Amino acid sequence: MNLKETIRSIPDWPIEGVVFRDLTTLMQNPKSFAYACDLLYDRYKDKGIDKIVGIDARGFVFGGVVAYKLGIGFVPVRKKGKLPGSTIQETYALEYGTDTLEIHEDAISPGEKVVIVDDLIATGGTVGAAVKLVKNLGADLLECAFVVELPDLKGRDQIDGCPVFAMVEFEGD
Repeated sequence: MNLKETIRSIPDWPIEGVVFRDLTTLMQNPKSFAYACDLLYDRYKDKGIDKIVGIDARGFVFGGVVAYKLGIGFVPVRKKGKLPGSTIQETYALEYGTDTLEIHEDAISPGEKVVIVDDLIATGGTVGAAVKLVKNLGADLLECAFVVELPDLKGRDQIDGCPVFAMVEFEGD
């Protein structure tokens, strides 16, 4: 299946000159959604992973399914102020300003094998912050997995050497 064909491209959104890659069309199609989730499951089923970490919000969709299929725990990384209880935080740069992500401080035990899942990697700021959070908790971070990568934006440079898996690339557009 060609997943790229199931992803809608919206020119000039949210600002002029940007082509937004809309994964809702992939998720609405039961065959493409199952295919994407099955790819992740097949990739990690024999790796001894303890937890899947999903990034707010579409990382919850793909990561939650994969954690369920693997029979392991799911850990949400959320925007500041959305998690109850004790958390650790990581602030990262945006094009205009900063944002902060949080994770529960007891969500991952030192040495647990973890994979971070999100829908898309662009500039890497969000996943870079998630990588720092997971490493600060002492996890053995195996990989960061995405449905889509926009390689021209060099997001891999923000994730501290963590291996990257992406199902689809959109280059130069």
